[in-house]
Amino acid sequence: MLRLSELKDVVRAQRDKITSERSFTRNLLEELEIISGFALVISGIRRCGKSTLLAQLMHRQKEQSLVINFDTPKLYQFQFDDFRLLDELIKEKPKVELLFFDEIQIIKGWEVYVRGKLDEGYNIVITGSNASLLSRELGTKLTGRHITKELYPFSFKEFCDYTAMDQNVEATQKYLQIGGFPQYVETRTPEILNTLINDLLYRDISVRFNIRNDQPLKNLLMFCVGNIGNLISANKLAPVIGVKSVATVQEYLGYLEDTYLINMVSKFSWSYKKQLVNLRKIYFIDNGLHRVVSPSANQDLGRKFENMVYWELRRQHKELFYFNENNHECDFVLCENNQPQMSIQVCYDLNTGNSKREIEGLLEALRFFDLPKGYLITLNQTDKIITEDKTIIVLPFYQMNRKLLAVK
Repeated sequence: MLRLSELKDVVRAQRDKITSERSFTRNLLEELEIISGFALVISGIRRCGKSTLLAQLMHRQKEQSLVINFDTPKLYQFQFDDFRLLDELIKEKPKVELLFFDEIQIIKGWEVYVRGKLDEGYNIVITGSNASLLSRELGTKLTGRHITKELYPFSFKEFCDYTAMDQNVEATQKYLQIGGFPQYVETRTPEILNTLINDLLYRDISVRFNIRNDQPLKNLLMFCVGNIGNLISANKLAPVIGVKSVATVQEYLGYLEDTYLINMVSKFSWSYKKQLVNLRKIYFIDNGLHRVVSPSANQDLGRKFENMVYWELRRQHKELFYFNENNHECDFVLCENNQPQMSIQVCYDLNTGNSKREIEGLLEALRFFDLPKGYLITLNQTDKIITEDKTIIVLPFYQMNRKLLAVK
């Protein structure tokens, strides 16, 4: 049974910790706006910097605030009834107008409490690391009362700013290996990422969903790590990871995606039904984490480079597809409201051995979507190709944000 004095100690200690930690301003901070009557929800993988972002938002606001992280051993016994103790604590701070709740989704019934505090006139910010748990509850008691944003590990720009590196090919190669988890970028200690992967697999998936035999889950994770950018089939995966049911494979893939370890990208189709049934490509959250957990010594820079480009795009756009028609493939199609806006091909090193395939794949996508211009992202090459009535801009990765993502 939790006591009020214990809750006070936890809140005080957490606030002291937040104010004392090194704070690097994240790009997402500029997009965050607290609107009266709406809960601001920030979701993302563990250790990507959500708590730090919460602190920055707290310091930016003029209102008095209270912050509490529910994912701490001292609050593991916290139950729904204990929200009454939290109410007592809030009442002792009459100037508090803004409530910050970190990982509140682990408390059953949390959405009822949050809805009540919104109705009382409090402004609320929530962070969480499980997309499904957040969205399911938000879609019941908080329908139309929340705004959701996603935070990822450092983008390339944030990585360069944090490490004081210029955005160039050398920084690209570093980012390709190190990735963007803030604590790992700072310390380069592999144990940080090993602990992270264990927390995600055991605490967030195995324990939460009562998976007694977690070996198939581990097998699936290793398969995902080794197949970045490849098509996956749940039917074929079942015997590979050691389960009999295709439904179990789909369930496990959902768990990995909900914890932000992977994203699965659908083939573009004008038909939403076909998007659902076509094979999907898989991308892994971070190349640094990939390097720590990968069982293979094979660097496969081309796949890791494609993975890096995908997450740069995904940070700013949710509607991403791959293109595959007439035996030609293009890595990414960027859409808005299912309307194609841009086609993007990725090639670590464009050379005589692969240029025909890469350029023809991009051209086929441009013809299919009737787009005048496409982009080919490389490690360190700049060029322009004009053929038929199409223009292909070849860009190095480090110019991607400045030149490609600025185009609408």
